[in-house]
Amino acid sequence: MRIGYLLADPGIGIFGSKGASVHAQEMIRAFRALGHEVTVFCTKRGDKHDDPTSASVPSDLADLPVFVVPVSGAKTAAAREAAVARASARMAELAAEGDFDLLYERYSLFSTAGATARRRGVAPLVIEVNSPLLSEQRLHRSLHDEPTAARATRESFSRADLLSCVSAPVAEWALELLGTDTTAGDRSPRVRVTPNGVDPARFTPGPRASRNRVIIGFLGTLKPWHGTDLLLRAFARVLQTQPGSGPQPGLRIIGGGPEQEHLESLATELGIGERVEFTGPVSPAQVPQLLADLDIATAPYPAPAAQAGHYFSPLKVYEYLAAGIPVVASALGELPALLHGRPSTAERTGIPGGTRAEEEVPAAGVTVTPGDSEALARALTRLIQDPALRADLGAAGRRRVEAEHSWVQRAQSVLAAVPAREVSSR
Repeated sequence: MRIGYLLADPGIGIFGSKGASVHAQEMIRAFRALGHEVTVFCTKRGDKHDDPTSASVPSDLADLPVFVVPVSGAKTAAAREAAVARASARMAELAAEGDFDLLYERYSLFSTAGATARRRGVAPLVIEVNSPLLSEQRLHRSLHDEPTAARATRESFSRADLLSCVSAPVAEWALELLGTDTTAGDRSPRVRVTPNGVDPARFTPGPRASRNRVIIGFLGTLKPWHGTDLLLRAFARVLQTQPGSGPQPGLRIIGGGPEQEHLESLATELGIGERVEFTGPVSPAQVPQLLADLDIATAPYPAPAAQAGHYFSPLKVYEYLAAGIPVVASALGELPALLHGRPSTAERTGIPGGTRAEEEVPAAGVTVTPGDSEALARALTRLIQDPALRADLGAAGRRRVEAEHSWVQRAQSVLAAVPAREVSSR
């Protein structure tokens, strides 16, 4: 099957270093591993527009056909939004010329590329929805023309044959938005939950280095909603209670972002600067080796605002598990189901997909109350002092991602959910 992959978001380079770039690359790899041809239409190759040095092209994707429709040069939010709309129109034209069997678009504000091509009868359309972008953009960035963004979103969703949502809260948001579309007529896309995944082959779990240290790690872009400040406060508490003998904890923050300077200052203020390492931005290719050196991994999300909820499906946690590292995470969203095998939100709501419930499965990590740095410190201390427990949790996590959470399994489930009468095989 020939698949056209559409990525109109100007913040995501197809060969960039963000988690979103990793997600895009992994879905493309999975489609190719299943024997399909993929052609990409995007707005930039790397993290920066018009800067080829910001692209990190993996060797296995060096032959990937990539067509860039740039949105560079926009000086204001309004100009950028209009530029994305123009770029998406051009992508639709290119997709129409491509004779594809399936269009797969990562949902981007102001893009109707897939919907426009679908209206022309090009091919069935899957829209991958990773977050409620309308509210996320309004809260955390800037949204100049919200009515146009909402209209483009409703058009994209209603024209899709399948909405593949990263979590149950995102699926519920998409369904609610579809319910407000008075122009959809009898069009009604299927909606399913497709959580993030991991390629287990990229990660090699094994015995941690023999040393008198325990390295706690965090991987991700340094932004406020990741709770990295909570981790620093918890780590300071760990050091206060740690006995002088035994393994000495260290903390490694893997990744860069707008919060890095603030977090470095906080580490100094807490008196733990010498025990905390900030790596700065890293490429996806560097991640497996950096994780291999960790003994405990963290996802310390703060408690969400009541009206916002937690809609993430954290890539980092899947990568921790694949690397065989025990995880300490906030008990939010899909994380308890992923780490403990409890029924997922998707199962509770009846939306197809998601992490399936299991019984009597070994835990792969520890969850704590969101925003509670004391509880986080206690969980970290427990794991620091119990290497056998760390080994058991890490091994269970590795087994779980191999059995249930590979990107190839994710791609198979998406393609299986596209209405069979619509997808042709060539």
